[in-house]
Amino acid sequence: MLTQRDAATVDPIRLPIAPLTVAIFGASGTAGDGVLKASLASPMIGKIYVITRRITSRMEEGLSSGKLELMQHRDYLDYSALIEKINNVDAVYWAIGISSLGADQKTYGMIHVDFPAQFLTELIRVSAKPDISFHFISSSDISEQSSTMWVREKIRAEKTLFSLAQNSNLRVLAYRPDYIGPTIDEAHLGQHLLYWFFKPVGAAVRATQIGQAMIDVTLRGSEFENGSKLSTGKIIAHSKAYEKTGSKFNSK
Repeated sequence: MLTQRDAATVDPIRLPIAPLTVAIFGASGTAGDGVLKASLASPMIGKIYVITRRITSRMEEGLSSGKLELMQHRDYLDYSALIEKINNVDAVYWAIGISSLGADQKTYGMIHVDFPAQFLTELIRVSAKPDISFHFISSSDISEQSSTMWVREKIRAEKTLFSLAQNSNLRVLAYRPDYIGPTIDEAHLGQHLLYWFFKPVGAAVRATQIGQAMIDVTLRGSEFENGSKLSTGKIIAHSKAYEKTGSKFNSK
């Protein structure tokens, strides 16, 4: 596993033998839109399943390209209608989440813990792949000793998902960014300003960079074990490594 010390200098990897098939949850949100944008642009991904309640212009672009298959879904505690169809995915990119502002603990916990836990339980049962990875967005600077509700729930999500994947063919990886800036084409002025405020101190990452990092980490396979956590610095490093790998692909 990579350490914090070498996170800034991640080498590009060898090009994949075959294009990846991925599933994206939460693609209508800020972070998920960036993950989808990176996935649509990636020559390393051949098929994208997007599971969503709401259709966005980015999804419509993907449909037009023929690379994306849209699956509208409403009950995130029941995946019986779709799980068999996506049992061939190499990776799942999970970006479902809500703000803690105004949210009660039951609702916040259901969305951040129960939703992905139920999906993982069903995916492990039906997955046709010998190795599959589940990538989800957590948060930076979270501690079990915190008195803040959302922090405790984020920790509970990590522990629950890591535990579910133990002794299975699935690895769970948590991405712990600080500030997430929307994609450049979706950000409003205030979000641009916040991004450039945090970026000089290494505390900001673009949503698209999270997507690029997820793809890079997926391609590295068992280099990352179940329970790995990637900070903002590691996310940026793997985004840069992904771009180097992509430049090799495009030069062929």
